[in-house]
Amino acid sequence: MRDFQLPGRSTAYARGGMAATSHPLATMAALDMLRAGGNAVDGAIAAAAVQAVVEPQSTGIGGDCFALFAPASGGVVAVNGSGWAPAAATVERLRDLGVEALTAGSVHSVTVPGAVAAWDLLLREHGRLDLATVLAPAINHAGEGFPVTPRVAFDWNRLQERLLADEAARRIYLPGGRAPECGRVMRFPALARTLGKIAEGGAEVFYRGEPAARMVASLEALGGLHEPADFAEFAAEFVEPVHGTYRDLRIYQCPPNGQGLITLLMLNILEDFDLAALDPHGAERFHLEAEATRLAFRDRDAFLADPRQVRVPVRELLDKAYAARLRRLIDPERRLAGLPPPLLRGEGNTVYIAVVDGERNACSLIASLYDGFGSGLVCPETGVLFHCRGRAFRLDPDHPNAIAPRKRPMHTIIPGLAFRGGELWACFGVMGADYQPVGHVHLLTNLVDYGMDPQEALDSPRVMAYPGDLLVERGVAPAVREALAAKGHRVVEAAEPLGGGQCILLDHRRGVLVGGSDPRKDGVALGL
Repeated sequence: MRDFQLPGRSTAYARGGMAATSHPLATMAALDMLRAGGNAVDGAIAAAAVQAVVEPQSTGIGGDCFALFAPASGGVVAVNGSGWAPAAATVERLRDLGVEALTAGSVHSVTVPGAVAAWDLLLREHGRLDLATVLAPAINHAGEGFPVTPRVAFDWNRLQERLLADEAARRIYLPGGRAPECGRVMRFPALARTLGKIAEGGAEVFYRGEPAARMVASLEALGGLHEPADFAEFAAEFVEPVHGTYRDLRIYQCPPNGQGLITLLMLNILEDFDLAALDPHGAERFHLEAEATRLAFRDRDAFLADPRQVRVPVRELLDKAYAARLRRLIDPERRLAGLPPPLLRGEGNTVYIAVVDGERNACSLIASLYDGFGSGLVCPETGVLFHCRGRAFRLDPDHPNAIAPRKRPMHTIIPGLAFRGGELWACFGVMGADYQPVGHVHLLTNLVDYGMDPQEALDSPRVMAYPGDLLVERGVAPAVREALAAKGHRVVEAAEPLGGGQCILLDHRRGVLVGGSDPRKDGVALGL
C-alpha cells in the first residue's frame, strides 16, 4: 500500500467493469460503451477512437493497431492491424529515387494505415454495438472540441518541429504557428467528417471510398508510391497469438511482425534469477533487466519481420533452452561487451488501452503513429495524419525486414494478456516504442516477484538499455546510478519518461477488478 503522506495515486477497484487508458476522455468513452450494453471490445475501440482525436501526437486513424481479446468463454483472439508498404515499394525503386534512409518525415515511410480495418474487423466479429455508436464520442470531440491535457501539451510542444514541413499539418495542429497550450480547446472538423463517414460506411469507406482517394492523392502529390489498390486491397486479419510462461503465469502476445515474442524471450532469460531476493529499485535488478534487454533486442533486430514474406524463427526464440544459453552469458557484476549495434530507435508515441467488462471479457489494445505526430504529413481534405511505420523497414535487400511490396514492417507496439491457473489474470500493456517489451517485463516482474499492485507496478522507476546508453528515469536513486555505472553501464538520465502503461488485474475469488494507469501520462483507471 502506498504512503498516503506522499504524492501518488490510489489503485482503482471495481466490480462491474473497468477501463484504463492514458486519457480521461478515452476512459470515460469506454465506460459509456459498457453502460450502453457493449462489451470490452466496444469499450476499447471507442477509447482508441477518442485517443485518435485527443492524443494526436500518439495515435490516429492514419496509424496502426494490434489487439488481444479474451472472451469470458475462453481462448485468446489476436488481431493484426498493421498496414503494408505500397506494391511499388522495393529497395531498388527507392534507391533509384535517391532514398538513402527511411526517415520519419519521408512520404516513403508512410505505410497503409491499418487501425480502422482492425477496429471494423474486431467489432464485427466480437463487439455488440454498431460502429456509429462506438465512434460517436470521438466524432463529438473532434467536431465540438476538447481541452488539451498536460502530457499531451508537453509532447505537442516538444514535437512541434515535426509539423512545420507540411502546410496542412501547420494549419491544423499549430494554431497561430505554435503548439497549443494546456487547456486550449482544439477542434478537428475535417477529421470529424472522416470519422462520420467511417461510422456510416465502415472500413469499406475508409479504404475504398472518397477518403481513400483523397489520401492516395495527397501521398502521390508528396512523391509517394501509393496507389488506390494499396488501400482497396488491404485488410486486417486474425492471427494466432504467441505465448510463453513465467513462474505460474501463461502470457499471450501478438505474433510477428510485432515484437511481443521479445517480451517472452526476456522473461525466459530472467526466470531462473531470484529477482524476489533483490531490491526492486536496486542496481542488481536493473542490471539483470538491462542485460536481458540487450541480448533479446540483438535477436529482435536480426530476425523480426513480416512472417508472410520471410521466415521468423519464433519457435527457436521461445525455446527455454535457448534462453538458458543467453542467461549464461550474463555476468551479474559486469555489463556484457561486444554486442552488435542496434538497427532501430523509436521515440515512443503510442496509446495502450485495457478494458474488462462485467462478464469478464477483456480487450488489450494498442495503437500508434510510431514517432511523435508520425510522419508529420496530413491529408488536408480528410484530416488524416499519416504514421511513419515504414521507417522500421531496412534498405538492405538481404535483411529480413527489408522493404518490399505489400510487406508489413517490424512493429514495436504490443498488447498483453496473462493467465494464472487457467483464468485470465491480467490485461496489460506498456507504451514506448522500443521500450515496450522491457516495460512488459518490468511490469510483470513487479507484479509477480515483488507483489506490487497495478498502480505501484506502473509507478515504479524504469531503465532502458537499448540502443546503447542505459537510460534511467529521475526516480532511479543516485546511489543506484553509481552502482550501475560501476557495473560498466554508461548511465544517462532520460530526457522524457520511459513509456506509459495500464493494467487491470482480475481477482476472481473476490469478484473484483484492480486497475492502474501510468502517472507518466494523463490517464486514469476507472470502474463501474
